[in-house]
Amino acid sequence: MSTMTATAAAEARKPLYTSLFVQVLAALLLGIALGVIAPDFAIGLKIFSDAFLKLISMIVAPIVFCVVVHGIAGAGDLKKVGRVGVKALIYFEVMTTIALVVGLLLAYLFGPGHGMNIDTSTLDAKALNTYADNAHKLQGGGIGAFLLNIIPTTSFDALSRNDVLQVLFFAVIFGVSLALVGGEKGEKVTSMIDAVSAVLFRAMGLIVRAAPLGVLGAVAYTVGKYGVGSLKQLVSLVALFYVSVAIFVFGVLGGVMALAGINILKFLSYLREELTIVLATASSDAVLPQIMRKLERLGVKDSVVGLVIPTGYSFNLDAFSIYLTLAVVFIAQATNTPLSFGDLLLVLGVSLITSKGAHGVPGSAIVILAATLNAVPTIPAIGLVLVLSVDWFIGMARAVGNLIGNCVATVVVAAWEGDLDREKATRVLDGAELVDVTAG
Repeated sequence: MSTMTATAAAEARKPLYTSLFVQVLAALLLGIALGVIAPDFAIGLKIFSDAFLKLISMIVAPIVFCVVVHGIAGAGDLKKVGRVGVKALIYFEVMTTIALVVGLLLAYLFGPGHGMNIDTSTLDAKALNTYADNAHKLQGGGIGAFLLNIIPTTSFDALSRNDVLQVLFFAVIFGVSLALVGGEKGEKVTSMIDAVSAVLFRAMGLIVRAAPLGVLGAVAYTVGKYGVGSLKQLVSLVALFYVSVAIFVFGVLGGVMALAGINILKFLSYLREELTIVLATASSDAVLPQIMRKLERLGVKDSVVGLVIPTGYSFNLDAFSIYLTLAVVFIAQATNTPLSFGDLLLVLGVSLITSKGAHGVPGSAIVILAATLNAVPTIPAIGLVLVLSVDWFIGMARAVGNLIGNCVATVVVAAWEGDLDREKATRVLDGAELVDVTAG
């Protein structure tokens, strides 16, 4: 332990500028400054953000495949793997329901839409054309189409399209088959996948070093294009959403983590680099590979990480669920649309279903919100125009909240299943054992 502490101290004495968190923070502040001082130039920097997200996207699918397959094949007990999957889905549904109710209650408690008195006939319906078309497709397909879409046309197609849920489906089947084959043949394939995984994580370490440039581009573009002034009209909705996410994270998720024996503040500090990147890019995909590696280094068994994180990206969208009910009630309030108790139950029921299709859909938040409004005839769907201008700012907190929810879910399911090394987690969160994902 003394050697470990000495190593940690030596690492801590490294120049501050070498810290990824400091670099990302500096890039964020520089992006804001450029967006305010030279907005036209700042908008052009979006290429950095797009390039960084493409680099991450390039490596997500193969990493998910390798982690899931290796985790299942190495678990030994397939019943245990199935048990982890069931527990994760139960946890997802409970948390999603709580998040939907939180959004609903806070919307009624603070009434951000009251007093706006919007006449729906004055709203520009053209702004919704693309989103509405996608929403109708999503709604028309129903649960059956959503479940059928989980099955890839071919395994290579799932990898090439970077569809995390389809990659997960194929990886589970491949991992289970590999575990059943076993023996010398199974061991050879498992060893090969483990070696490929090590190379991919090393590549990820190189890509993550470009995160400050990605953050610079994303923040500079956002401030340069939209400006802080675009928040004025709907500042109450944006502020309430940020407060709602904070209440859910520190209240609900903090309580759940306390039951698992983990301090939520130390846990968030451990993930500070990833959370900063997600906040700046408004995309939780930007950190998927390094989050999986960090949770493994925290002491969570790789089979749990491999199953819970990718599944959670589609089934456990806590902050998105808060936004869904909050935005629906906000639109009803802004357009002076009365909602009965039956309407509220319908909103909750529909939201439980539509929220599951959010990840991977272009303009997902607006599309899913449109699908929800189309299923609740009482509320004018055209009211969706009201939230378009602030969707990016809301999306920043939405992505951060979703990521925290999935990381907490992974730790909780691991603790529930007995697959969390609590001693190691304590050492890592206390800073006695340093974790650097950029080292691969």
